[in-house]
Amino acid sequence: MIRRDALDQLPVRTALPALRAALDGPGSAVLCAPPGTGKTTSVPLDLAGLTGEGPVRRVLVAEPRRMAARAAARRMAWLLGEEVGTGAAPAQGWGPVGFTVRGERRAGPRTTVEVVTTGVLLQRLQRDPELAGVDVVVLDECHERHLDADTSAAFLLDVRETLRPELRLVAASATTDAEGWARLLGGAQGAAPVVEATGVSHPVEVVWAPPERPVRPAHGTRVDPALLTHVAGVVRRALRERTGDVLCFLPGVGEIGRVAGELAGVDAEVLQVHGRAPAEVQDAVLAGGNGVRRVVLATSVAESSLTVPGVRVVVDSGLARVPRTDHARGLSALTTVRASRAAARQRAGRAGREAPGAVYRCWAEGEDGRLPAFPDPEIRVADLTAFALQAACWGDPAADGLALLDAPPAGALAAAREVLTAIGAVDGAGRATERGVRMARLGLHPRLARALLDGAPEVGVRRAAEVVALLSEEPPRAYGDDLAAAWRTARRGGDAYGARWRQEARRLASAAGESRGGSGAGGEPRGGSAAGGEPRGGSAAGADGGRGAGAQLTDDAVAGLVAALAFPERVARARRKGSYLMASGTGAELAGAQAGGGHRPGSSGPGDGSGLRDAEWLAVAVADRPVAAASARVRLAAVIDEETACAAAPALYASGEEVRWSEGDVVARRVTRLGAIELAARPLTAPDPGLLRDAVVSGLRREGLGLLRWSAAAVSLRQRMAFVHRELGAPWPDISDAALLECVEEWLGVELGRARRRADLERVDAGQALARLLPWATGEAARFDELAPERIEVPSGSRVRVDYGGAQPVLAVKLQELFGWQESPRVAGGRVPVLVHLLSPAGRPAAVTADLASFWRDGYRSVRAELRGRYPKHPWPEDPSAAEPTRHTSARLKRG
Repeated sequence: MIRRDALDQLPVRTALPALRAALDGPGSAVLCAPPGTGKTTSVPLDLAGLTGEGPVRRVLVAEPRRMAARAAARRMAWLLGEEVGTGAAPAQGWGPVGFTVRGERRAGPRTTVEVVTTGVLLQRLQRDPELAGVDVVVLDECHERHLDADTSAAFLLDVRETLRPELRLVAASATTDAEGWARLLGGAQGAAPVVEATGVSHPVEVVWAPPERPVRPAHGTRVDPALLTHVAGVVRRALRERTGDVLCFLPGVGEIGRVAGELAGVDAEVLQVHGRAPAEVQDAVLAGGNGVRRVVLATSVAESSLTVPGVRVVVDSGLARVPRTDHARGLSALTTVRASRAAARQRAGRAGREAPGAVYRCWAEGEDGRLPAFPDPEIRVADLTAFALQAACWGDPAADGLALLDAPPAGALAAAREVLTAIGAVDGAGRATERGVRMARLGLHPRLARALLDGAPEVGVRRAAEVVALLSEEPPRAYGDDLAAAWRTARRGGDAYGARWRQEARRLASAAGESRGGSGAGGEPRGGSAAGGEPRGGSAAGADGGRGAGAQLTDDAVAGLVAALAFPERVARARRKGSYLMASGTGAELAGAQAGGGHRPGSSGPGDGSGLRDAEWLAVAVADRPVAAASARVRLAAVIDEETACAAAPALYASGEEVRWSEGDVVARRVTRLGAIELAARPLTAPDPGLLRDAVVSGLRREGLGLLRWSAAAVSLRQRMAFVHRELGAPWPDISDAALLECVEEWLGVELGRARRRADLERVDAGQALARLLPWATGEAARFDELAPERIEVPSGSRVRVDYGGAQPVLAVKLQELFGWQESPRVAGGRVPVLVHLLSPAGRPAAVTADLASFWRDGYRSVRAELRGRYPKHPWPEDPSAAEPTRHTSARLKRG
């Protein structure tokens, strides 16, 4: 029996006529409805005709999370007075409301409203683009901007435009960019209608509860323990000041565990809800309490699409955990960020679902306006490899024909295509290969799909599936950082993770068997090892029963091979204990975690607490890079050998001559490498001349022109050439460091052809080489000594060197040698006067002038008066303009 009283109380029902009209007209709409109005549960039932209004239609509802999908289906079934089936399908088939998530399906021919995750929707669209039998698709919580949701929306819009114009689409959210979604859904016909459900179930009071003392900002996955202690204190305060259950939002599983520990002893049941929590725990939380007050500690999975019965208070830490990708290093990781204002509104709405409530926000009111309005769309920040494969399978490798709110960043998309090309998922033009289509249908990241498809023939389908299942959902930290040990723990374990792992491993084994056209989980490993050599281990418990080499591999060897196939650029060799270099060129350090977490007592070096610390080679499965750290931190890895590393990453294996400038000199070797890892090297006795030349040029550009021999004459020549270029420009060349290094082949070509090492460069006469840049071809070089004379003859007959090292040429000469000279010399064709430094008979500065006539007239008297008594043996005539210039004393001058 339909629960009419519950349905009629939902505020969203006032918007249903407008929504039906929009779908019967343009065929698409944006539904904006605040939390608690029934958007997720009432609207699909009404559009399906299950509430007695309107025609019967099949409705597909896409949720961003498995927990939300199951909960929404159960709530809709409850409103209809039914239940979503459990266990085996009943003989009469499933009821009108069902759900499908990865590894679990509760739907059948009688199902009218089916709730799926966006990942399942993507798979369904790839297999059946028309979505045969589906009349309406509702994309719920579209404001969260998950990549799968954005991709699904783009594909659905393409289907509407090309295959099924009658397919109706609804983008629904409590808080979203309504105008952007309306433009997207409307396409060329103009913006789609925006339908708003006004009113909320109950008011929510906002209480600002910032920490009393400053806390360190979150970075990476680290959250200041002081903030978590404060959050626990706010939960205790809320329990004292308010009634009802408390829902506390935290960024991740680790923070949930920490706060749960801080709440030990509170007069309430403390529950933990996150994506890894067992379905039974999630269902129990959503089923409500049994009279005992509850504190529910949750990640963002509880932000939307869920009503947690009994909750009257929300405590919001203000933090969220989101994916980020370091494309330069090929590392993806979760990082902690400030939650957006949209997320904060969603979280607060959980407190007003059933009655008036309150939200305690653990930040100052003044900070609220500085928070981002919406979360970053995943397409801007996440790894796009899976997206690129989906687009390629859809027939749009460049993704430029897809209707997306945000275009994928070009660099991230290019990096994704490189990965897909390397694993054979796309061809040179970016089109999906047959192998790529098989990968996409496995419901895995393409890297893991490659590991499953290529690993199964080597180690057996079941063992490959078990390892890939471990990699698809990172094991709990308590399992340790050794992938093989974690595999054994998962086999033994009776925890929630172990149950999910076994279910996923069965699914993958079945899917891989179907993909290979083989016998599923019972498939035999192929004879021969992955590297084409001999087996690398002894007998393995739990092998697939095959008689080939794969059946003889140990768990460690299997785990290592599969991990290396998934992440070939992360195979790593030890540099020192606990420190590794990955084939990608990124350094990696063991995190030092033991099975129970933390460092061993007394440990002193990286990786001292890790079971991997003595391994020469690793296949790194999970790694992140802490903020400001030069190296990645290994979270999960398996021990491998060099043979396995080379077999898993053949594209990175290369052998050849390597001639380069290293540590101040030319190094010439024949080197075998696996990416950045040097496997072997020996000196080259006769390196390729072209490579030698390139190495020498590289050294010059790296260390500068000081590698050459700069005599005083060479320095003088360069200064003169620089002066002429500065004053006259072309055709006189620029001889700055940057310009000389840019055209080094032009003026140093002969010497470069003979140089084999640093010592050869140190013997090169830089001045002789530099003279080649003078404009000989035009004949202008013949005027060089005229325009910038090295020396100038003064009245005494001396030829004095001109210094061109400053802003103006300088002629430093004894004052007596210039007697009778009325005009200062000029250079650069008369354009530039030479600055004359007049020296005493001892060669010390006496005066500076660029106008000798003015000096003889006005300045000479004071200089004569000062120096005449100090140098009485030298001539100091009263009229220097008429005196005889001399280099000698007065007595010597009289003797002739």
